[in-house]
Amino acid sequence: MISVVIVDDHGMVREGLRQFLTEDPEITVVGEASDGASGVQLVQSLRPAVVLMDVMMPVLDGISATASLRHCCPESRVIILSNHVERSTVIHAVKAGAVGYLLKDALAEELCHAIKEVVQGNVHFAPQASIFLLHEVREPNLPENLTEREADVLRLLAQGRSNKDIARHLHIVEDTVKTHVRHILSKLGVQSRTQAALYATRLNLVPIDEQEQSLQSSQAR
Repeated sequence: MISVVIVDDHGMVREGLRQFLTEDPEITVVGEASDGASGVQLVQSLRPAVVLMDVMMPVLDGISATASLRHCCPESRVIILSNHVERSTVIHAVKAGAVGYLLKDALAEELCHAIKEVVQGNVHFAPQASIFLLHEVREPNLPENLTEREADVLRLLAQGRSNKDIARHLHIVEDTVKTHVRHILSKLGVQSRTQAALYATRLNLVPIDEQEQSLQSSQAR
């Protein structure tokens, strides 16, 4: 079962999300919070696999709450749910550590699919959000200390592959892939797989059209 915490200041939204998710036998809602501060506390206590995070909330907004969770609960994957897709919000969400961004009017099937995707180490962004991300990362220089194997892992990561897929492709164990990913994030100076994938695009390790396809591939599934 994939454990999920819902953080949203509207009770009706939380109720609707809970009803959607309870229809999927692989997902269970373990807790709810009505503001970002209490959401962070709840996640620290329950350690869910996924957090569905609203943006505009009292006490502590969703972006700030996501940033807090990145430090205290990095194993909990945050998907932002919003009524709108604005460039600044999307960029700040990714920089805070979010691995997904969906509109609240997304179909229940897409939401459940996104939850399962991020648990597997992938990302899931609405097409409107991915467009903003593709043009955000500055042109970087290839880090001299990035090994050939790490470059291979980064290239496959940018194609939207999970750790398991990368391990299978490179004929290595999944724990080794996880180690490579940690080293890549550290060397590139980024906090998430999403940022690393976008970095790879700017390094021309993955063509931008292929990167856009991978960020939006979930929409076609």
